[in-house]
Amino acid sequence: MALVVICGQPCSGKSTAALCLAEALKELGSNQIVRVIDETSFHLDRNESYANMPAEKNLRGVLRSEVDRSVSKDSVIIVDSLNSIKGYRYELWCLARAAGIRYCVLFCDADETHCRKWNEERREKGEAAYSDKIFEDLVRRFETPERRNRWDSPMFELWPHKEGIEKTSAAILDAISYLTKKADSKSRDVKTLQPTIATQNTRFSEANSLYELDRATQEVISALVEAQSQALGGPLNGVSVAQGLPPINISRSVGLPELRRLRRTFIKLTGQTSLSGRPPPSDADSAKRMFVDYLNRELETA
Repeated sequence: MALVVICGQPCSGKSTAALCLAEALKELGSNQIVRVIDETSFHLDRNESYANMPAEKNLRGVLRSEVDRSVSKDSVIIVDSLNSIKGYRYELWCLARAAGIRYCVLFCDADETHCRKWNEERREKGEAAYSDKIFEDLVRRFETPERRNRWDSPMFELWPHKEGIEKTSAAILDAISYLTKKADSKSRDVKTLQPTIATQNTRFSEANSLYELDRATQEVISALVEAQSQALGGPLNGVSVAQGLPPINISRSVGLPELRRLRRTFIKLTGQTSLSGRPPPSDADSAKRMFVDYLNRELETA
């Protein structure tokens, strides 16, 4: 039904806004599912998640994947995170468009001084808070949403330091009206995103790629286990998986548990790369070649 992106500086009241919106939607008594997706759902520490770029990229990837799995036409998904990078908000907007649902941004507009004060108060109370170094870095890199951008529109603004955040706050009520209003030919102010052929093909392509990746890596593992079984523990100069592919060079016996661990790591790394770079291989031969190269590197250094 809808995807709501909560956006704001660190310690600007985003989680409070997400909770108020979720509770207000549930009180309407409709059959729609209302779910909040945030860092705490995955037991992720805020300081560790933003300690460096790889960790932050991994956090965004985890949240994005969960949103992709959760969006549907009978649920309201609320993403409670910094969502401070406009490129990332665009990715979330694309997920909403591909699902053919409504989309909006709820922006907690609080200045740095108040956010810094609230962060210090949380720390004094023993609650989860950002370290000073990470807080300043996140504030510096924050990209303020703008209504003129498709992925920041429509946008409903809260001013926590002036008005507080309640279920009856004007922005919360406006967001609820937008999310629940019946759309018809006369409702020009309510927009349901329509999937394009490109987004539909991309989703199909990604699913197909993951299937090929899973199948191809399993075939490589099976071939390697079979070759070791036939060698009866003897040395293997090279295991040929398929014609035209490089052999797998191993100088020791590699058990099935280790191979499975390497396979899981490879699939995870390939999936993370596809979030911001090239997509995973869409054919079996390419997937096998990548996995063989990965195994040769890992087994050589093990």
